Amino acid sequence: MKTRIEKDSLGIKKVPANVYYGIETARAIENYPISGMRFHGQFIWALAQIKKGCAAANVSLRRLEAKKGKAIMKACDEIIAGKIRDQFVTDVLQSGAGVSAHMNSNEVIANRALEILGKKKGDYRLINSHDHVNMGQSTNDVIPTAIRLGALELLKSFVQSSKDLERACARKAKQFTKVVKAGRTHMQDAAPVTLGQEFGGWGRQLEKGRERIEQLALHLRELGIGGSAVGTGLNTTLAYRKKVVQNLSRQTGLPLKSAKNMFEVMQSDADLAGLSSGFRNYALAIIQISNDLRLLSSGPKTGFAEIVLPARQPGSSIMPGKVNPVMAEVAAQVGFQVIGNDTAIAFAVNGGQLELNVMRPIIAHNLLQSIEILKNLTRVFRMFCIEGITVNKERCTAYAEESYGIAAALNPHIGYSKGAECVKESMKSGKTLREVILDKGLLDEAALRKILSPENLTQPKRK
Repeated sequence: MKTRIEKDSLGIKKVPANVYYGIETARAIENYPISGMRFHGQFIWALAQIKKGCAAANVSLRRLEAKKGKAIMKACDEIIAGKIRDQFVTDVLQSGAGVSAHMNSNEVIANRALEILGKKKGDYRLINSHDHVNMGQSTNDVIPTAIRLGALELLKSFVQSSKDLERACARKAKQFTKVVKAGRTHMQDAAPVTLGQEFGGWGRQLEKGRERIEQLALHLRELGIGGSAVGTGLNTTLAYRKKVVQNLSRQTGLPLKSAKNMFEVMQSDADLAGLSSGFRNYALAIIQISNDLRLLSSGPKTGFAEIVLPARQPGSSIMPGKVNPVMAEVAAQVGFQVIGNDTAIAFAVNGGQLELNVMRPIIAHNLLQSIEILKNLTRVFRMFCIEGITVNKERCTAYAEESYGIAAALNPHIGYSKGAECVKESMKSGKTLREVILDKGLLDEAALRKILSPENLTQPKRK
């Protein structure tokens, strides 16, 4: 393998001749062969957006030569478009604050800019990763800004996917509005509900979860870029800070602004922990819904079997004909992963000291992974599960009529004690509750039919 020699403050090192990264990235590859996991593409996109915005600001303020700045911006545009992403090679478990990931981006951009200007990779006399690509910047303001931008951008597709899933639940709620079934509390028979009401409840859970996430994300629009190393703006100007934020708003289409207090966003990642908590709560709703769907579709012979989930794949390597609720199963697993990610983020946010939280690499990885997997899950959960659910109406009706939960509707007419006596006799004799009440002459057929009508059982009276 052909190599080139590069030098940093620790000495010299051989780097593969064909790569765009440099010596500091090569050291990181050696130091952190930990997980094999790389940063999310949206994080790389955000880093390139920041480097482009900063280069444009420095050119406009005549701090950076236009020729060099344009080459840097062109290299950034290529990365934003998805090119040479394979050159971002640092492990997500790495040096504190994300120094390695940051220098990886600086080196890749510098070497691609050199190529654009007709120079060889590693010839940093014209364009240097520190002096030019990183002009006026620090890992300490770049990395948290990249996390915020990446999360805000990825959030767009999650929001749309969640809305699609919410609408699918709403359509099912309407479709099943007249399907009366046994309600269950404590996993025991309870007052009847409609299948549509259950779907409506699930959809509203998701809607509220998504709305909370969107509200929590508003804080991410405050950026600390321009704070430099510790929040003081060392080696920058207020004009630079303003231009960078303006550039990033224009480039990304996001409504961004400078943080009210640069020290707060340097010290704390509470905004990111808050957003992560929103995804944790959303994941809890997903887990509950998936568990409910697995219960309601259990069987098909020995379970509830009130609904039928779409068959997506054979369910057993030994039991012929078995079909499992695979989409509900993966939904729960995604939820568990998001909860785990949130726990890691909480510890990382708690891990900073004084002017800097150095635990940001794991925040970047876990937060963006949570958004990514929930975005993908909500899409396939809608397409391959929710939209294809059918109902076993006969089973629902039978369970509703056999359920002792309907006794609650009789309280205003025969009293709680009489109702309890009828339930006990029904259990002992094997007769239905309806038959016991008629046999005892407590109500006539017409009155009982009205009391136990679907409308009376599942909807409150108007007056």
